[in-house]
Amino acid sequence: MSIDLLRHGDTGQRSYRGQLDDPLTPLGWMQLSQAVVGGEWDGLVSSPLARCARFAEKLAAERCLPLRIDARLAEYHFGDWQGVPIETLADADGDALGRFWADPVAHPPPGAEPFAAFRARLSAAMDDIAAHAGDRRVLVVTHGGAIRLLRCVAERRDFGDMAGIDVPHASVHPIAWGE
Repeated sequence: MSIDLLRHGDTGQRSYRGQLDDPLTPLGWMQLSQAVVGGEWDGLVSSPLARCARFAEKLAAERCLPLRIDARLAEYHFGDWQGVPIETLADADGDALGRFWADPVAHPPPGAEPFAAFRARLSAAMDDIAAHAGDRRVLVVTHGGAIRLLRCVAERRDFGDMAGIDVPHASVHPIAWGE
């Protein structure tokens, strides 16, 4: 079994998008198309948000691969910060932003999804993916925050490390889940 996590491509937005349903830009489509060149998978699982699902649907059709959409793979819900430009947050409440990145468990954004719930839904999705993968190779199309959290869980890292994990648009992250 092998599982690769793929972050969606560029959406042209510069804020915590969270569960806002943004489409990919032409650049985002190009980034993702380039990211999968040479990759071989037996199946796809995707977040339902358009910036992930539309590309996953296209890739599945092109390669005749089974695709499953899993709502649990959606991005973190940033509450009151969702859709607000990072610069605006930094100017208005830079201390809270710094505390969030240092310890997202203890200092979530106001009105945000509880971090334990975010971890639980992503972990449950990955447990199901791993349980059904067998010896197959699976590509999971998801989001930057989701990939950071899943890497922390799989690599047994503190969640305060999330800010230091580089997850550029259309980047692929092999993950050893459940080992």
